[in-house]
Amino acid sequence: MKLTQEQLDIIHSTGNIKINAVAGSGKTTTIIEYAKSRPHHSKILYLAFNRSVRNDAIAKFAACGLANVKVETAHSLAYKRIVFREGYTVRNQGYRTNEIADLLEITGRTEKHGKYILANHINKFFSYFCNSDKSRMEELDYLEVITDKKVRAFVKTCYQDIQRMASLLYQRMDDGDIDITHDFYLKKFQLEGPDLGYDYILFDEGQDASAAMLDIFLRQKAIKVIVGDTHQQIYGWRYAVNSLEKVDFKTFHLSTSFRFGQDIAHLATEVLKWKEYLDLYQPFTITGEGGPGKENSIAVIARTNLGLLLNAIGYIEKNKNVTHIYFEGNINSYAYADEGTSLYDVLNFINNKRHLIKDNLIREMKNTAELEEYIEHTEDMQLATMLEIVKEYGDDIHAIMKELKRKHVEDGEKEKAAVIFSTVHRSKGMEYDQVILADDFITEEKLKKMKKEEMNISKLNEEINLLYVAITRTRNIIQIPESMIPATFPASQITVETKKYEAIDRTSFSVPETAAGNHKESAEKAYSVEEVRLKHKDAYMPWTAALDNELTTLYCQGAKIKEMAKYFGRTDGAIRSRIKKLELEEIYGKRK
Repeated sequence: MKLTQEQLDIIHSTGNIKINAVAGSGKTTTIIEYAKSRPHHSKILYLAFNRSVRNDAIAKFAACGLANVKVETAHSLAYKRIVFREGYTVRNQGYRTNEIADLLEITGRTEKHGKYILANHINKFFSYFCNSDKSRMEELDYLEVITDKKVRAFVKTCYQDIQRMASLLYQRMDDGDIDITHDFYLKKFQLEGPDLGYDYILFDEGQDASAAMLDIFLRQKAIKVIVGDTHQQIYGWRYAVNSLEKVDFKTFHLSTSFRFGQDIAHLATEVLKWKEYLDLYQPFTITGEGGPGKENSIAVIARTNLGLLLNAIGYIEKNKNVTHIYFEGNINSYAYADEGTSLYDVLNFINNKRHLIKDNLIREMKNTAELEEYIEHTEDMQLATMLEIVKEYGDDIHAIMKELKRKHVEDGEKEKAAVIFSTVHRSKGMEYDQVILADDFITEEKLKKMKKEEMNISKLNEEINLLYVAITRTRNIIQIPESMIPATFPASQITVETKKYEAIDRTSFSVPETAAGNHKESAEKAYSVEEVRLKHKDAYMPWTAALDNELTTLYCQGAKIKEMAKYFGRTDGAIRSRIKKLELEEIYGKRK
């Protein structure tokens, strides 16, 4: 393939560099070509973000005959050095809250189930330390990662106990008294300051690396290359840091996406402009050079497990004749929280069938009010999600999950699926011909209504990134709820194909109004990019002085936004954007 000038600049570079690569920009191809151009006797390490990326990279480097390239993850390196040497036993899953309470013999405080609330925070503090680059827990402020005011107030009152017990948990793992976690052995590896002994280290997906991973990387004597996309950082909840912004290396860019065309590129960049509300936006360009391709794989992507399950349930209820669907990742994981709490445990709790509950923490809750109080004190959103699903579907959950599993095909038969269901995190690194977005993402309207002093900037930045990642999974077609379309998007003057496209009956994805929000309304108002352009074809006409005068007149006469949008053939958002541009509110006063 012919390489772009941006790719050639990277391949011919010298010294430590960082590469900010947009979605679908051929970063793996670039890294392979970079490795090819280095001396054949060079020892090169390619650090992948996870096992699936590692396996894929091993095959690609081998196909190019690059025997001098070793492919690892940070955890695989640490496992070989720490676990093999010390003879530790590793748990595949972390410790549950109730297990932490038992292991550390935590006694309750005045709050109901206080020992479990404490155990939850001890576990989080432990994880925060293991993912940090600090050598002692005392160097960290756990309060920095707590957003809720009530939770912060609780933690302040027992901070010393939480820190002391988190240190004890680490020490017991270090001594081999209890099984260790994946976070632990990576931390121990980082604290030893290992010399990996390579000439070049290529660090992929740098925007999602933990501070511990970054510290290991930066301490090496090798020539270092870190690559990622600053706008694809979506693992803040795992205490990831945006490494591309942390390193002071010479910067290169891969700004051309070969995955999708310019219309999708424009939609993605308009979403990123929402960071202006957070005072974080920096001008950013994506050139889309992917052309119309196949229209085979269809994926529904949601922000949350709840949003995905609701869409999957709605789909199978209205498409009885569909025999094959597919869930990215293990389908059973959608019914479990990270700590192992099951959707069925919550259902049995609601139904007062305590003898069937396997999770000790859930079993000890006396009623729903106590469970909700626990959720409030720990910010356990996964448990909150499960409770909402159970309240909505009750005993139908058994039949629904059974039907989903019956229709679900195995990994090797993914191509048979009529629809693929995935959360954004599970779709990371994937691409599909068509993408349908659930309506559980952040919207511009929500951002507008927030007061600056009440904003959690890092969390909202990640929410915008999640929508950006979801949009950029498509190769060709995207269907997006109207509420999530940027106000300025229809103003694009890019020429596109104007055929009306129906990837799948969108009403198949409408679901009942639930505690999670009114999904039905926005699901019925979902549009493909092509449909937005067709419906608002006049929106691509530039605003002229005459049109601005008409808009000003209608504004002063008190016309409603929807009336003006219909009159000009544009979206509500486009009208609001033009009103802002002309400063009509400042000149003539805000509308009532």
